[in-house]
Amino acid sequence: MASDAQLTEAAAAAVSRVSVTPAAQALIERLRAEHGPLMFHQSGGCCDGSAPMCFALGEFITGDADICLGEIAQTPFYMSRSQFEYWEHTHLIIDAVPGNGGMFSLERPTGLRFLTRSRLYEDAEWQVLEARGRP
Repeated sequence: MASDAQLTEAAAAAVSRVSVTPAAQALIERLRAEHGPLMFHQSGGCCDGSAPMCFALGEFITGDADICLGEIAQTPFYMSRSQFEYWEHTHLIIDAVPGNGGMFSLERPTGLRFLTRSRLYEDAEWQVLEARGRP
């Protein structure tokens, strides 16, 4: 995308807060087949660092302190509002790589772990988000 140019309507509609790599999508589908509907919450630290945590839908209770950034692979993705204040200028890309998942995250026994990658929004993307009223 051109950073200073206006985005086309279709490109503007595609601007999102969070996306998923093919590897992460495959892992999500595998976990959904085993556990049913899922949800994610971006961990803000403590024992699991800043890992995206995958839970059975409703297993992690969200509240007013959390916001839904969107969906990845038909799965809602949440983050705390306070953490979002630090990350609001970045697009999150959820990936799956070899390793141990978070202690409470469903992928832990699979030999894979979810990983959050990020990139800064381009100027035109940021304008779209601002026009939507963020997040």
